[in-house]
Amino acid sequence: MRGGAPDFPRLDGRRHVQAQVDEREILEIVGRHNAGLGGVIAILEEVQTACGYLPEEALRIVAKETGRSMVDLYGVATFYRSFSLRPRGKHLVCVCLGTACHVRGAPRVAEEFERQLGVKAGETTENKEFTLDTVNCLGACALGPVTVIDGRYLAKVQTSRAKQLLEDARRGASPGETGEDTRVFPIEASCPLCNRSLMDAGVALDGHPSIRITVSFDHRHGSLRLSSLYGSSTIQADCEVPPGDVATFYCPHCHARLTATAHCALCEAPMASLLVRGGGTVHICSRRGCAGHMLDIR
Repeated sequence: MRGGAPDFPRLDGRRHVQAQVDEREILEIVGRHNAGLGGVIAILEEVQTACGYLPEEALRIVAKETGRSMVDLYGVATFYRSFSLRPRGKHLVCVCLGTACHVRGAPRVAEEFERQLGVKAGETTENKEFTLDTVNCLGACALGPVTVIDGRYLAKVQTSRAKQLLEDARRGASPGETGEDTRVFPIEASCPLCNRSLMDAGVALDGHPSIRITVSFDHRHGSLRLSSLYGSSTIQADCEVPPGDVATFYCPHCHARLTATAHCALCEAPMASLLVRGGGTVHICSRRGCAGHMLDIR
């Protein structure tokens, strides 16, 4: 450790090769946000988007400019699973090892992915194509063993499927092409600013209470209801957003804009962020017709 700051060791005991950090870009990111906790989280999200992970050099710049200690930044970066202090591969494979998944064979699934990729959990392949990780629980216990690949939840994964799932990820196959149903389980969403529930039991979509938000586009606004089944694209709107247009989402209670600093991996449009009951966030693409979404459970 230097100056009381946490070190960034590799799993094999060596230090990571740091990414090239553009100091001016990091300073511009910091300048767009305040130094409060919410601002720091937004800063780290943008830094990770720019660098692919959180390099030590970038964190030192953030610490200096915000007046935060490296220990504070390290605490935030290790609390939220969406952050990584190590370079990640192009594709992220995460195997749930929670109790329900464990008793249904999840450890063997993880071992098979390790065998197929030639790395251990927590490591990245030499060609930077895949990062393999494990998590204690993904909140979908009834559907275990659960594996998440590039944000796509896969239920009842067996060892025999590991090789094919990796091949699907390499060729960028969509859930429809592989016959997978990404609508795995319902979530309960709330506003990340006022914390009030966005659930609407009066209007059901896909057999579950919908998520109600306010949508605005082209000087028009109205109510938009989203399916609470993660991965479903079912919506109901008072005013139809034209396909391909980017809309802005707001909380119907406090009217705050529901924004995330991340952009959609599929179409580069801004993402909207909602809190998920039980801990975590769900990001949804703001472009009409795009299926981009990501669930981060902590």
